[in-house]
Parts: sequence; structure tokens; C-alpha cells
Amino acid sequence: MMRVFVTGASGWIGSATVDELLAGGHEVVGLARSDAAAEALQRKGASVLRGDLDDPAALRRGAEDAEGVVHLANKHDWSRPEETNRAERAAVQALAEALEGSDRPLAVASGVAGLATGRPALESDRSPAVGPESMRGGTENLALDFADRGVRAVSLRFAPTVHGIGDHGFIALLAAAARRAGVSSFTGDGANAWSAVHRSDAARLVRLGLERAPAGSRLHAVAEEGVPTKVIAEALGRALGLPVDSITAQEAVERAGFVGMFWGADVRASSAATQALLGWSPTGPTLLEDIAAGGYPA
Repeated sequence: MMRVFVTGASGWIGSATVDELLAGGHEVVGLARSDAAAEALQRKGASVLRGDLDDPAALRRGAEDAEGVVHLANKHDWSRPEETNRAERAAVQALAEALEGSDRPLAVASGVAGLATGRPALESDRSPAVGPESMRGGTENLALDFADRGVRAVSLRFAPTVHGIGDHGFIALLAAAARRAGVSSFTGDGANAWSAVHRSDAARLVRLGLERAPAGSRLHAVAEEGVPTKVIAEALGRALGLPVDSITAQEAVERAGFVGMFWGADVRASSAATQALLGWSPTGPTLLEDIAAGGYPA
């Protein structure tokens, strides 16, 4: 069992990951930037390190004192992507340098978007994000570079929707946009699809990756390879009691803001190699089941 330092420990995926790690017998130290986050972690039985992504000294201290690190935090400030990317890169740099030469694991959050065109993304696909100006500051490639420097670096590539009751991610934002507009929408013919994973399955994958994945692994937290966006919009329409329509890419941005920029993208991904490597089999509800169960209430 390990002493694990977790950034983003009070977030949507992070809080489930903390529960999973504690249930697995690990000791958890969570990074907390607020009193509320610190108190929530302590109630779970985790320890707390106060700090944030702009505090590299705290990040290094957390990593140096740990036997493994899970980095899930991100500023997610879409109005200032340069600042978000810069902070993300600096954070991963600090964590990786603190672990250099130790052979301890560093699991870093990433995504499956933009990895492939015309087919599902595979674990073997290399991220095109390289350098501080790229998406997430190019931190997947930055972290994996440390696999040759004595760090068991692992990339955690999450589906665009990590869903569950209480989800406040992309699907929740699309549901909110539908309520405002009085209609649930998809772009074009809605044939483009999004991969999906339940929060509980994602958390279990994080734990297994931390425990077992070899250095340099790219893991896909994906349960459903691709759910057509028209099908998602129709499910939201039924759940919210709203009609469904097709809109243009520009209208999607006008209705849903930054998430509208991705709504017309095809973000399919396979997790076959991940499942074979770790013996991970998703068991949680599907995205449509969570929508039908009231995960995004009217």
C-alpha cells in the first residue's frame, strides 16, 4: 500500500479517486486550496496539504513525501487558456522533478480528444500536444518523458464525459444550455460521437494505473467507445421535457459557450488495450442510463 498525493482531490473525479484509494488500503494526502476542500478530505479520512497549482513548492513537498502521485487538478479557465496551460505545465514539471530517479508512479490526467481522425483513438496514439502553448501545456508528453528519468509516469486519458449522478461536467453544461434555450440540440446530423465513462469506473482505473501500469503507459478511461451526439441530445430532451433540434457549429457556441466548440467533434476512443493491460472492466451505468435516472434534472 502507498502514501498517495492527489491533486484535484476534492473535484468530481478526484473525490471519487480518493474514496477508491482509501477503500483499497492506501493512505491519501489531498491538495486543498480552501477550507471546505480540506474539511471534505478530512471527513473521508484523508490528510491535507494546503496549496494550489500556483504553489510549486507545495506540489514538490507533496510529491517528495509520497510513494505515488495522482495529478487530476486543472484550472479549467476557458477564458484564459494560456494561463491554464502554463499552470498545468508548471505543476507537472514540479511533480515530475520531485519524483525523478525514485521509480515512484506519477499518474497525470489527460484526454482522448484530438488523438485520431476518422476512427476511435487508441492507447498507441501519441498526443499531438507538445510544448507549453499546446492543450494542457503538453503535459502528457512532458510527464511521459520522465519515464526515462526514473519516474513510473502514466497518462490517464479520460473520456470527454465522466458521468454520474451529480455530474457538473460537459453534459451538465449542455443540459443547462438546453434549459436556457428551451430545446436540446446537436450539431449537423449528430452522427459524431463522444466516448463516455462512469465516474466510479474512472476512479477504479486511476487506482489500478497507479498500482500496476508500467512506465510510459497511456491508459484510456473509456467505457463506451462512442455515443452519437444526436442520441445524447435526444436523451437530454426526454429527461428535460424539451424538443430536440439540429443547429450549426456557430449556434452551438452561442447556446452553450465553450463546450459548444467541442459538441460537433468526434471524440470516440477504445479502451481495449487498457482493459487487457490492467484487467479493468467497466461496470457502472451508461451515459444514457444516468441521463434517464435524473443525473441532469430539469
